Amino acid sequence: MAFLEILQGVEPGKRIEIPPGRSVMGRSSECDIPLDVAAVSRQHAAIIKESDGVFVEDLNSRNGTFVNEQRVEGRRQLKHGDRILICDQVLGVHVMQGVPLGGHEPKDDTSLAYLMDDHGTASVMATLDVSARAASIGLSARPEVKLAALLEISNSLSKTLQVEQILPKILDSLFKIFLQADRGFVIMRPGDDAPLVPVADKYRKAGQDERTRISKTIVQQAMDNKSAILSADAATDERFGLAESISDFQIRSMMCAPMLDSEGHPLGVIQIDTNNQKSKFSNEDLEVLAAVASQAAVAIDNARMHEVAVEQRALQRDLDLAARMQRALLPSKAPEVSGYRFFDYYESARQVGGDYYDYVTLADGRFAVVLGDVAGKGVSAAILMARLSSDVRFSLASEKCPAAAVSRANFTFAQHDWADRFVTMIVAVVDPAAHRMTLVNAGHMPPLLRRASGEVVEVGDEIAGLPIGVIDDFEYESLDLELAPGDSLTMFTDGFSEAMNSARDLYGLERLAEQIKVGDADVEKLGHHVLSDVRSFVGDFAQSDDMCLACFGRCG
Repeated sequence: MAFLEILQGVEPGKRIEIPPGRSVMGRSSECDIPLDVAAVSRQHAAIIKESDGVFVEDLNSRNGTFVNEQRVEGRRQLKHGDRILICDQVLGVHVMQGVPLGGHEPKDDTSLAYLMDDHGTASVMATLDVSARAASIGLSARPEVKLAALLEISNSLSKTLQVEQILPKILDSLFKIFLQADRGFVIMRPGDDAPLVPVADKYRKAGQDERTRISKTIVQQAMDNKSAILSADAATDERFGLAESISDFQIRSMMCAPMLDSEGHPLGVIQIDTNNQKSKFSNEDLEVLAAVASQAAVAIDNARMHEVAVEQRALQRDLDLAARMQRALLPSKAPEVSGYRFFDYYESARQVGGDYYDYVTLADGRFAVVLGDVAGKGVSAAILMARLSSDVRFSLASEKCPAAAVSRANFTFAQHDWADRFVTMIVAVVDPAAHRMTLVNAGHMPPLLRRASGEVVEVGDEIAGLPIGVIDDFEYESLDLELAPGDSLTMFTDGFSEAMNSARDLYGLERLAEQIKVGDADVEKLGHHVLSDVRSFVGDFAQSDDMCLACFGRCG
């Protein structure tokens, strides 16, 4: 498992997993790892993950790539703890080593410890229940040692909020407490579906060069039973007698304790062992290790929650930016057309949404009012909305016939693979000189036309075609209508008609039509009247869909 962490730069705390193969870093949005900083080259450097390690390579960048303050020339291998400097961006390198379960020898020399499947089923010398249901671990045995252990761990871990830094600190503290310990391991799953592997290790002797076999059976039993395990002598424990000779293991005393999260689920285990037959671990030592494992689990839980909080803050910043960008795509004001009034309203159910409206001023004095509803909600719907609004504007400017313009926009939109997404849309093109309106309906609910007499009718249902994006060569039809003084058209998305109150009643098309009928003939007052009635109906019930409303009409 390998990843980069932005220590200083555009998104401090962000983690970037390093996939196998070559990943390019740079200012370009097309890079695998984008760094949106002006001083960074478009393709600045590459991170290469291969079977023999992780490497960085400068791509002839303008300002260079540095590792631990040394400029990279060609390719350089990275190790855990290195720091990559790209302009003012500092990235920490994290390489957590380990190999899968199964008892097979590692294929490379990057890890000295691995779990082997020994199929052992023998009893153990001692166990200690550490589950949430068990009684608290007592202080009866060697309380001064246990207290020192807990203080050591607490002081060491209280300042750390990153899992990869917590694990070595745990082992460092254990080696100070258990002076006889020769080796220590933290065994966890690097990912939700990953196998158990040693993710941190420590050796008393420097330059350890022999492979360490860790019993999968004991590790699994400790996790399954939520019990700390003491094996007083590996030579008398049949776990170690079924796979290889005792001399291969060279273990005389071993302890293994599970780390349980706040819900009692095992995160992994801590294991230490010693070859010193005169200083075997005792039951009291097992209590100390169990307490340390409990403290470590709390620290890991806190670190993970911190990581989630950092990711959520970064996501929130992205969503805030996306919401501002989407608002920028919507019209800042209605067009100024003599003899016509406009009203519009937009509110997304989430920070960004898939409804949209637009005003398009055409070269021959006409104007278009567009309203659409992208299937779905959230960021993906907002991206489709942004793309479609651009296509529609271009098509209306290119085609004088509104039906041809919608057909063209549909063809352009459908050429992309939008994973079965589609858009319903209404386009109304008005010639204010002739006071005539041409309506095109792409699978949307018919808009409501209010005559000066107060009569309200649905229009455009008979020429409604398929939603945008369903069939690329669909030909749309249009409907021509005359706008008399005092006439107005109300276009809306289903966030209005399907607005729901706490009793789960729908606002409905009939009520919407009735409010348009009894509302003021002035378009702006009419729009506010409809909004007020919908809000009164919904009350405090949470909004479940995007809401978009666009009204325009001829002055009386």
